Amino acid sequence: MTAADRVYAIIKQRILDGQYPADSYVREATIGHELELSRTPIREALRRLVSDGWVEVIPHHGARVVSWTQRDVEEVFELRVLLEPQVVRRAASRIDATQLDSLGELACHMEQLCERGDDQAIDEIAGLNNRFHAELITAADSPRLQRLLEAIVQVPVSRRSFHHYSDEELHGSMRHHREIIRALAAGDGEWAASVMRAHILAARAAQLHPPARQAHESQQQQRRSAR
Repeated sequence: MTAADRVYAIIKQRILDGQYPADSYVREATIGHELELSRTPIREALRRLVSDGWVEVIPHHGARVVSWTQRDVEEVFELRVLLEPQVVRRAASRIDATQLDSLGELACHMEQLCERGDDQAIDEIAGLNNRFHAELITAADSPRLQRLLEAIVQVPVSRRSFHHYSDEELHGSMRHHREIIRALAAGDGEWAASVMRAHILAARAAQLHPPARQAHESQQQQRRSAR
């Protein structure tokens, strides 16, 4: 890993974790002082982050973290629902036993974390979920699909999406993982694609619409305020 690679990974992770919130600026001097690096690798990393859509250059101000609107999120899910079913459709005829075992282990770990349900567990589920989908892409053996999805899915909303799930939605996502694995084990690409489509649409609904428990909590708070 080069110095620029390291800076890129650190800044991207901080964006995902919310340390650099939307519309905040990533300062070259601050990063350089913290990591004890010259500005050359930092500028290279920032150019890559701009190219990948994480930050934007504001003239005379610097690099600003991109703010994702609801329309942006909707577009990401529209593209995912087109591409990811094709991923598992291809994977069904190409996946091997080792990859199936890996998917099963990831699913099991996510289910265990799901029972905890705290914020740290949700963050861990998000990371494992990314690995689960990455394993599917690897099994599909399509570099073109991989490049497309890496450009689309690696956005700030993807890592934080599980925090929008209700308990029911979270458990439903886990069931989708298991059914995708069963479909792949059976070599049934159409079954796998159908479940993946439902999985992405459910994720979109959870991301774009507050779950019932949040609405209920909001209503309760409004009633208390009105008293």
